[in-house]
Amino acid sequence: MITKKIYIAGHHGMVGSAIWRALEAKGFKNLIGKTSQELDLRNQDQVNQFFNTEKPVVVIDAAARVGGILVNNNFPYQFLMENMQIQNNLIDAAHRHEVKKFIFLGSSCIYPKMAPQPLKEDYLLTGPLEPTNEWYAIAKIAGVKACEAIRKQFNKDFVSLMPTNLYGTHDNFDLQTSHVLPAMMRKFHEAKLNNHAPVTLWGSGTPMREFLFVDDLAAAVLFALENTLDDNLYNVGTGIDLIIKDLALLIQKTVGHQGEIIWDESKPDGTPRKMMDVTKLKALGWSPKVDLESGVLKTYEWFLEHTIQYKEVKM
Repeated sequence: MITKKIYIAGHHGMVGSAIWRALEAKGFKNLIGKTSQELDLRNQDQVNQFFNTEKPVVVIDAAARVGGILVNNNFPYQFLMENMQIQNNLIDAAHRHEVKKFIFLGSSCIYPKMAPQPLKEDYLLTGPLEPTNEWYAIAKIAGVKACEAIRKQFNKDFVSLMPTNLYGTHDNFDLQTSHVLPAMMRKFHEAKLNNHAPVTLWGSGTPMREFLFVDDLAAAVLFALENTLDDNLYNVGTGIDLIIKDLALLIQKTVGHQGEIIWDESKPDGTPRKMMDVTKLKALGWSPKVDLESGVLKTYEWFLEHTIQYKEVKM
């Protein structure tokens, strides 16, 4: 497996780059990555030509159009269609070009909004989705089902991993498109530079969320790569959650912001609670290693080091 050609779709993103680092550290040499300029995964002809030329043996699909509540709400068509185009082209090409293993990455948002907690894999398609990100969720559900269909009909090793909320190095800190944790981090940092100005955050702060450091997801992908998994769908998370207000206090403390936090309850909260049941994957031998406090510190250190406009600010 070490010498077999592995294509990591989305290798420049937070998830893809973490997977690339994990595989390199384990000794995998024959890794392929293409930027979106080099290969438009929405274009079926380009994807087929790439598979014809490169002939990867393993494909890891970490490519997606992603974002938080705001951008999901504002661009529903793009989040539905572009994600379906990307994953459908990859899954179909991998099937037709006899790829030996395909690892599809989704999101915990595939589960119903009011599903029992913690979220088990069996809860898929048992109720309505969260409206603020249903477009992305529907696309990812289609990807899970496509991999399941190939597994069922053709007995191929196509497996889906559904991570909880991810964060970490190489995250997206753009306030228009980022998720809750990096958005908070940037807001607190900028407020600190602005004489510890007040920080306004969306919602009531009462929803509960679970967070997984991206290197732990990469370790789960490596585990799936090196093992044959019996089922088609596995959750990847910590099995530990906290209220958003406590997350805000942790990030505020890490950043060193000393100002007021204002909660704008006119903005949506999203799903009340979303915690993964990770029993299935843990039973096979994988478990997360990075606790939230350590992960937030690592992320903030990376933010200070790599975000150009803040390079003059050191911890």
